[in-house]
Amino acid sequence: MPDYMYLLESRLSPEQRAALERVQELSRSQQINVYLSGSAIRDLISGQPIRDLDFTVEANPVRMVRELEKGGARVVWENEKLRHYEIIFAGDADGSISSARDDVYDRPGAKPEIRFAGIMEDLRRRDFSFNAIAISLNAQSRGLLLDPTNGLADLERQEVRALSIHAFTNQPVRLMSILRYCARMGSKMETRTEEWFELAMERRLFENIEGADAGHEVRALAREENPTATLKQWESRGLLASIHPRLQKRKPDYDSLNKLTRVRSNFLSAGIRPRMQVAVTGYVLGRLKSREAAAALRNMEFRSAEVEAIAHLVPEAQKVVKILKSRKTNSARDAYFYLASVPPEMLVFIEVELPNPRAVSKIRNYIQKWRPIRQALPLGELDALGVPRGPKFDKIIEQLFEMQLRGRARSPEDRTKALRNLAGIKEEPKKKEEKEKKKPTKGKETAPAAKAPEAKDARITKDAKPGDKRAQQAAPSAAPPPAKTPPSGTKPPQSAAAAIGARAQAKHDDAAKAHRAAHKLARPAHSKPKAPPAKKARGR
Repeated sequence: MPDYMYLLESRLSPEQRAALERVQELSRSQQINVYLSGSAIRDLISGQPIRDLDFTVEANPVRMVRELEKGGARVVWENEKLRHYEIIFAGDADGSISSARDDVYDRPGAKPEIRFAGIMEDLRRRDFSFNAIAISLNAQSRGLLLDPTNGLADLERQEVRALSIHAFTNQPVRLMSILRYCARMGSKMETRTEEWFELAMERRLFENIEGADAGHEVRALAREENPTATLKQWESRGLLASIHPRLQKRKPDYDSLNKLTRVRSNFLSAGIRPRMQVAVTGYVLGRLKSREAAAALRNMEFRSAEVEAIAHLVPEAQKVVKILKSRKTNSARDAYFYLASVPPEMLVFIEVELPNPRAVSKIRNYIQKWRPIRQALPLGELDALGVPRGPKFDKIIEQLFEMQLRGRARSPEDRTKALRNLAGIKEEPKKKEEKEKKKPTKGKETAPAAKAPEAKDARITKDAKPGDKRAQQAAPSAAPPPAKTPPSGTKPPQSAAAAIGARAQAKHDDAAKAHRAAHKLARPAHSKPKAPPAKKARGR
């Protein structure tokens, strides 16, 4: 069985992983069962980027949400009736927390009765099978995959399957959702689901899509990698009229949306995740009259803050461009800190809508050069030099950053030297190399020097008279030093080959002695040679 927790944690960003761990801690402390469900599991298994962390709890999540807010999370939308909270977690990770529930319909198309229930009932009431998958985050069953509707098989077949014949009747907005999923994942509808979809379109159920539900789809559209593909699908089915009746004829600004997609991909590749909801919504409604666009936003129940952001998008972008063109941002340091304070989605919009050369050049330098330098500042190296964290530490880092922006202290050696200078740490003195004291043995230059004393001593001894002290002093130096003899009882060291030869010779000598002794004993007594007769003395 696959290890889904390992797979999940390896795919999450550091910010998403921190949010996941924090939710698990709160669920344990509050004794609440919590599950990761919906889009996160679908994207995990299908290989798509994990956009949101959707948590489902078997209780009222309000206490958990309030604790998350204390840690820096922000609630962007909530529905107390459904116990559903859209959250931006600390670290800028998107997600939601909702209570497990069951929707009970008296008849198809009627308003559902909300009943809070367990996780299995919550999964079975959902729209499509691949959204009805969850992973347990509880201590006793952590990593357990829950798939009551066999959504994994549909993901493998790349099919979108509705869970009920009344799926589109009960919630007509699913006509827009299923086309968005098909455009994103490159999937097709399952056979029966396609029949139900066509039947709903024939019955014109899309006319029953509520404005708030259409607004939810437009917000989801802004997080898609390719919004144009989804809009084309809606246009082919006549569903743009659900946003505004005139939008089907006037059409969204596809060219600007395509440029926006390209620029956003550059930011994403640099590790920056801009939230393009305001810009995408503006381009979707961009060809409508201002009065019509305002009516569409009211119908989709956009909040007042969202409406103001869309209306002031262009004027705010013009202010940023003006500052980027002014002397305030002439230096790389000033330009960096100003651009770091501007929301990344504004920078994307400026590059698409107001491509001033000076402004765009600074934005690209910020993304491609200055920001990577800032992220690679050697905080650990400065710690290793013994500088404690504090105002002095921060000042040294800022000074080094400014040097690197000017092209200095880029290499590791130069960076370390610059850190030492800025911290007031003297460099360690270089160790003097010890001279090797060895007598020269072979060499062209040392040979004459070695012969000179010998010749001088020889001349002194040759020309000296008896009793001359110089001759007595030169004589010992001229004579070669006596060879050192090893002490008695010790043998000079032998090589391995010499030792083997000595042992073989010793064996040979012992065998020869034994042979001679045996031959001597075996020879008879009469075989001894007679002594030669003595010669007679001659007489005179």
